Amino acid sequence: MHQYVGELVDLTDSALNRFDDLTLDDARARVLSGDPAAVRAIGGSFAIVAREGETVRIARSLDRPIRYFLAKKVEGPALIVADRIDAIHGWLKEHGFADQFHPNYTRMVPAHYVTTIRIVGCPDPSPSYTRFVAAGPSELPDDTDAIGRAYIGALTNEVGTWLRRIPSDAPIGVSFSGGIDSGSVFLVTAHVMRTMGFNLGRLKAFTLDAGEGPDLVQAREFLDAVDMGLFLEPITAAPGAFDADEVIRITEDYKALDVECATMSLALLRGIRERYPDWRYLADGDGGDENMKDYPIDENPELTIRSVVNNPLLYQEGWGVGTMKHSLTYSGGLSRSYVRTYAPARHFGFEGFSPYTRPALVEIAASLPWDLLTGYDTDRLYALKGEIVASGVRAVTGMEMPVFTKRRFQHGAIDADAMRRALPWGEAEYRNRFLALYA
Repeated sequence: MHQYVGELVDLTDSALNRFDDLTLDDARARVLSGDPAAVRAIGGSFAIVAREGETVRIARSLDRPIRYFLAKKVEGPALIVADRIDAIHGWLKEHGFADQFHPNYTRMVPAHYVTTIRIVGCPDPSPSYTRFVAAGPSELPDDTDAIGRAYIGALTNEVGTWLRRIPSDAPIGVSFSGGIDSGSVFLVTAHVMRTMGFNLGRLKAFTLDAGEGPDLVQAREFLDAVDMGLFLEPITAAPGAFDADEVIRITEDYKALDVECATMSLALLRGIRERYPDWRYLADGDGGDENMKDYPIDENPELTIRSVVNNPLLYQEGWGVGTMKHSLTYSGGLSRSYVRTYAPARHFGFEGFSPYTRPALVEIAASLPWDLLTGYDTDRLYALKGEIVASGVRAVTGMEMPVFTKRRFQHGAIDADAMRRALPWGEAEYRNRFLALYA
């Protein structure tokens, strides 16, 4: 009987891991154990691949997309793991297995789970999943002030941990629209820097102006209201320079809203990089909308107020692993769409930080008594984030944070008609363009 020999090809860059208090070997040992409590205790940003015998275990934080593909060789299977589809394809081409490849055959490791794969030969069994970030029972009352103190207190801890890890003289940027998420990240970052005795001259709020969008005015109003207008630095971009094919190639996805958002991210980051060739560290508010369920329900025909309230991690994970609508190729929720932030930052050589994606904040938000807080009323749901975050910022920093009506990044950076002219296509066309990369 033929004895298959399984091969693991790990193309991930371990140098991108940012651990709070562990070594890479310690983190790998925790992932290899499969113990969800041990993996949950890994602090920071990570994508970890570990192997023992025929068993491979992979775990990632919400902000680190990671994929795999199983190739068939005569001597046995080869499991290729990378952060990008094109990296997997490149390895297969180099080693003569390109005819086995299709982008839809790649699999995204879902965030918040340890994915276990046994490379044993034909047929290889399906992966198994063990959750390590979960919504626990609510320990907070139906009180937005108490929730705000806990939530922004956790944000403050994450920002402090990040600031202690990066060089003490490195400039720090915040991708800033003046909205609730980027606004709170900016104010808390400034507060922690003051508390730690750091020079606030290192800090900037970068706001994209891609053509008569409302964000620049909003950003000025926000910062002027807290007497911090001198930190604002607008970055201009010409809509005529937008290139949907470039965006699709960099993000390797085709969801229309994510293509639009990533287009603006690329424009902002390109502008920063042209102005500051050596800038490295950027923070943002990604994950804030997902945590506080702040998306228009009526824009998605699959959703109701009850499905949003009763699914604690809906926006972070989609419908969830093992459910009918879960995509093996793309996972779901922010677990999938964080690539709109990760890929542009990697493309331009930035190291991003999204504190709202950290498990401490995700778990607080997921465990809130949403039924009591909202009464299953959509208007009440939409008002909650501003109340909770502003209250928490006030409690932690002493500042009164302005709260503006929510809008998406791409709807604030550019005039709506100009964006439709620059990006007039829908998901079907974007999907075709993506698949054409491998035709």
